[in-house]
Amino acid sequence: MSTVTHTSGQKRPDVAPPARPSGRRAGAAGIGGRIFNGFSHLFLVVWAIMVIYPLLWVVMSALKTDSEVIREPLSLFPKSLQWDNFARAWTAGIDSFFLDTLLVLVFSVTLTMLLGSMAAYALARYEFRGNRLIYWMFLSGLTLPVYLAAVPLFKGVYNMNVVFPLLGPNKHLTLILVYVAWSLSFTVFFMHSFFRTLPDTIAEAAQVDGASHTRTFFSVMLPMARPGLISIGIFNVLGQWNQWYLPTLLMQPVAGEPKNQVIAQGLIELSVNQGYKSDWSGLFAGVTMAMLPVLIVYVVFQRQVQSGLTAGVGK
Repeated sequence: MSTVTHTSGQKRPDVAPPARPSGRRAGAAGIGGRIFNGFSHLFLVVWAIMVIYPLLWVVMSALKTDSEVIREPLSLFPKSLQWDNFARAWTAGIDSFFLDTLLVLVFSVTLTMLLGSMAAYALARYEFRGNRLIYWMFLSGLTLPVYLAAVPLFKGVYNMNVVFPLLGPNKHLTLILVYVAWSLSFTVFFMHSFFRTLPDTIAEAAQVDGASHTRTFFSVMLPMARPGLISIGIFNVLGQWNQWYLPTLLMQPVAGEPKNQVIAQGLIELSVNQGYKSDWSGLFAGVTMAMLPVLIVYVVFQRQVQSGLTAGVGK
């Protein structure tokens, strides 16, 4: 074996370069990689078409006339844009559905994020007796189907109206509390994992400076958990905005009281009440108005959602 002389005069054997794959093997690997990339790109294109086409179809159907919706249901291009469909759908009851939905979501999402983050922080950062038991009790809520609790929840809501007048059927507060209880499990699970990735040194430094546990949480740790809060907040908004079963179960009309309905519940009622009038263009306009807010929210906070979901992997 040949030797190499260094400036110090010492000799050491040459280090053999790493073996390179043969041309045939390298070519086969390159062809296999190109085939895999081709299939993956084809799958992504097909998936994008399956997702985008229904959205475009709903939006463009909202700009058609009723005759165009019936005669050419799959076409995407109306002969003329019928913007008055949105005004007709809005005055048909969508405005009240939007207000009721926003009223419920503002309070339910805020309470879910506040209570869920506080519980997750305490379970993730402090060791005490029963810590794991409480954590697993929260997680057990993820395994309980909503349909399994329908009957006891329905009877409990109606009985609650006798004791607490603000609770009961057709009450916003009832739906808010049920949304909060149902969303806490996933919120605690998500934020628990996120809080465990945050460094302990910052919280310790804040407490050394005299900050209480409450001040440390709200002023130091909660701002650091902003990516996770935005991510789980978007999931809660989407889940509660599209919820139909719980409002239908709990927001039952009561004689002598105004009817309260959220957006998904109201759209179903519009489609049923129209009967033989077949105002399909107005119904598509209502669906479009119900769909656009959640799309806008996700597009605006897309980067924050992605950073929040991957923050725990990178730390």
